[in-house]
Amino acid sequence: MLKAKELKEQSVEELTALYGNLSKEIYGLKNELKTARKLQKPHLLREKKRNRARVMTVLRQKED
Repeated sequence: MLKAKELKEQSVEELTALYGNLSKEIYGLKNELKTARKLQKPHLLREKKRNRARVMTVLRQKED
């Protein structure tokens, strides 16, 4: 799990890259869910979505 404190210390470029990676992982998990009708580790989907939301929150805060 990513901590907001750690995210605030990262640069905008690093956060953008992290957001892209999380989005790709979420896409892969959703694709697996649709094809196999179940996930090996279903908790990862929720965790990655929350981490992506944390990254977006920090990015928006850095814009101001």
